Order: sequence, then structure tokens, then C-alpha cells
Amino acid sequence: MAQKLYVGNLPYSMRDDSLSDLFAQAGSVVSASVITDRMSGRSKGFGFVEMSSDAEAQAAIDMFNGKEIEGRPLTVNEARPKEDRPKRDFGGQRDRY
Repeated sequence: MAQKLYVGNLPYSMRDDSLSDLFAQAGSVVSASVITDRMSGRSKGFGFVEMSSDAEAQAAIDMFNGKEIEGRPLTVNEARPKEDRPKRDFGGQRDRY
């Protein structure tokens, strides 16, 4: 079963394909994506990599957690499920008369 990893503190120059190539050193990469800002398209400095097995995911964590890439020490760990956030209320009323 594939295992999803969180990769933090990425260099802002990192793109999906280079992230995939990097993690391929630890095993088979199912997918790799760098998260970008919707407005500017600029990297937010983190991403997710899905490895094809738990063993390969653990190898990637062991290999890359703390490793410096372009002067930035990576944070690599098992991705946690996205938490539900409460809806934001901006104080506006939609149904005004």
C-alpha cells in the first residue's frame, strides 16, 4: 500500500519533477507535488510525496529527513490527514433587504 509523506522546508526553486527525481533515490515514487500559492504560483515551501510501499517511505524518511538541499534542511515525515477547519465568518450578511 502506498504511503504519503510530508516534505517541508523545500527550496522555493523545487518543482514536482525534481521532487520526484530526488525521492526516487529511496524507491518507487507514485506521485510528487509541490504546493503552490493559488494567486502567485510560487512554491509555499512544502509538498507531498507518495511512495509505493511503507518500506520505501521509511527509507525516504531515513534518507532525507534533515538532509540539506540548497542550504535548507528538509523535514520529512508521514503525512497526517487534513484536519477539518471551521468555516470562516467575515461578518458580512448576504441576505440584506
